[in-house]
Amino acid sequence: MFRKLALGLAVVTAGLGLTAVPAHAAPAYTVLVFSKTAGFRHDSIPTGIQAVRDLGAANNFAVEATEDATQFNAANLARFKAVVWMSTTGDVLDATQQAAFENYIRAGGGYVGVHAAADTEYDWAWYGGLVGAYFLSHPAIQTATVRVADPSHPATAGLPAAWSRTDEWYNYRTNPRGSVHVLTTLDESTYSGGSMGADHPNTWCRAYDGGRSFYTGMGHTQASYSEAGFRNLLLGGIRYAAEGNGDCSVVSQPPQTDLALNHPATASSVENASYPASNAVDASTTTRWSSAFSDPQWIRVDLGATHTVNRVRLVWEAAYGSAYQIQISNDGTTWTTLRSVTGGNGGEDDNTGLSGSGRYVRIYGTTRATPWGYSLFTFQVYGT
Repeated sequence: MFRKLALGLAVVTAGLGLTAVPAHAAPAYTVLVFSKTAGFRHDSIPTGIQAVRDLGAANNFAVEATEDATQFNAANLARFKAVVWMSTTGDVLDATQQAAFENYIRAGGGYVGVHAAADTEYDWAWYGGLVGAYFLSHPAIQTATVRVADPSHPATAGLPAAWSRTDEWYNYRTNPRGSVHVLTTLDESTYSGGSMGADHPNTWCRAYDGGRSFYTGMGHTQASYSEAGFRNLLLGGIRYAAEGNGDCSVVSQPPQTDLALNHPATASSVENASYPASNAVDASTTTRWSSAFSDPQWIRVDLGATHTVNRVRLVWEAAYGSAYQIQISNDGTTWTTLRSVTGGNGGEDDNTGLSGSGRYVRIYGTTRATPWGYSLFTFQVYGT
């Protein structure tokens, strides 16, 4: 009879033009979100918890949330593949609970720290190593440029190389580089109040004491959790902590960052409005700056702060400079020549071994190689 009933339902379903929907697969694992606070409490915590629930529903993992520190015991923690510390603050675990969490990580568990997780457990040295660096200070909420240091990690894949967003930007007591795998850094020249200098990590990951750790300093604002880029970053962090998805090998030296990328650029002239100076610093290999058809001509970029420059890379279009100078300035008025180039033959000019300090870098062309002007696809500046 049951077989007949099932057959009848199938016929009715087909007759209505409907298809049977299979039951959802059981979640692959469960993640715990822990949001206890003993200091400042962020109003974004509920929004953050819901964002993790949404990510779990869309990506086949279950999510539980708690502020009950007694859940940090061996039997309960064993149910979770990762624990997300969602803007926790202050001393949130006692000694017994701390020991249970240490053992959980040593058994292969995962940790995800979000924003104020770095403002937590200052007297627990093991946790300090797990999170990577403790909070020091922050300026007012403002827009800044986040630069992706490793675009191949699942947490940062698909993010723009220069990611402009609004948040509360932490300075840390120490620079974690050398102990962690840095995924994003802050460009302090794009906002006010940074205190770590040219190398300011703010998202990182690492293997730690048998388990895996991921931390991001972003996530102060409620709006963060509706941003597709930030949600993808958070998802990638959870997947790394829970599944080991992504390479978090420690790389001690910071990768070279293009100091000119998307910074203000001006030029002596443009061929027409389709070829502005900004095209040379936008990281695109198809857009270019082109000048008027005369000598001399120049293009300069404002790095936003004083840097020591050791390399300038130029990629020319068919119209190029056979003689030009690479110059640097503190005020954009008085220039010092770092190198004079003569007999250039176009293509790529990778000028390494430079030595100079300033805020502005200029290419000053004195001799065109063609009847046309100067035409640059790429104007990149490197240094510290």
